[in-house]
Amino acid sequence: MKIFYFTATGNSLYVAKKIGGELYSIPQMIKAGEYEFEDEAIGFVFPCHGFGMAKIVSNFIKKSKFKADYFFAIMTYGAKPFSGLRHIELVAEESGIKFNYTNEILMVDNFLSAFKMEEEIINKNPEDIDERLNKIIADITNRRKSLVTKGVASNILSKCGRGLADKLSNNFAAKRFIVNDNCTSCKICEKVCPANNIKVENKPKFLSRCETCLACIHHCPQNAIHMKSEKSKARFINQNVKLKELIDSNNQAY
Repeated sequence: MKIFYFTATGNSLYVAKKIGGELYSIPQMIKAGEYEFEDEAIGFVFPCHGFGMAKIVSNFIKKSKFKADYFFAIMTYGAKPFSGLRHIELVAEESGIKFNYTNEILMVDNFLSAFKMEEEIINKNPEDIDERLNKIIADITNRRKSLVTKGVASNILSKCGRGLADKLSNNFAAKRFIVNDNCTSCKICEKVCPANNIKVENKPKFLSRCETCLACIHHCPQNAIHMKSEKSKARFINQNVKLKELIDSNNQAY
């Protein structure tokens, strides 16, 4: 079984690790130029971005060829998932994928302009997350066939939200991130960026291909990077994932 994942602060990587099988980081597959895959079962694990997938996930799937008897997709989300899974179904059709199983799991949301991290961390019980995840793992192990479906209104809202998110994302970091004098030029933000969007000289310089994943902000050891509209200075990294794993997953520097 092969699982392709995209992660910023560790939630999707944790889910992928718990499901098991061979794990493939989408940014690293793009870096390696690998786009053809085959296995008995193939899955995708990704966070909800703008009621759908981040561009890097969508573009990877569109460009790739997959062959399997069983396909599944798991989406992590923090508030309202709406029809995020519908987005991956539609995109996957272009690569000849018809999903057998899709599901979603509520976890801590890292989007600082919408959530206070202190409240997110307190309100999202790890035991509830693992209970939900164990049910999903059992479904996949037993090759259950089931698709999450939402209503027409949800589908339309997700489509509009994803379109808006795509338009805003290109220069998102350059326009909305601030770096204060705490910065020590350690380059961790550059290493965890999945889009190769950050170059550090004296301070981080943000380019025009931001995925709005906020990995750079949450992993900064000096708490030096901030959003102009953030609701708190607290940060989040999934407690089951190490920084090295995120760097290994996302570092696209050449």
